[in-house]
Amino acid sequence: MALDEPRDNDETFKEKGVTFLINKELFTEVKPIAIEYVESEMGAGFMVQSALSNKAAGCGSGTCSC
Repeated sequence: MALDEPRDNDETFKEKGVTFLINKELFTEVKPIAIEYVESEMGAGFMVQSALSNKAAGCGSGTCSC
């Protein structure tokens, strides 16, 4: 996740007053996407889950937080 400005090739979503952007091509590969803020003993951050979460093993349990 990063701060960015919308571009022509971005899909734009607004949830609870926050605007999210994702590249349209990437979105077709990973949808659906769920983003939630979590707090745990390891710290706090955003957890991102997508269709790739079940396919890739890159971030431990298939989710990434930052």
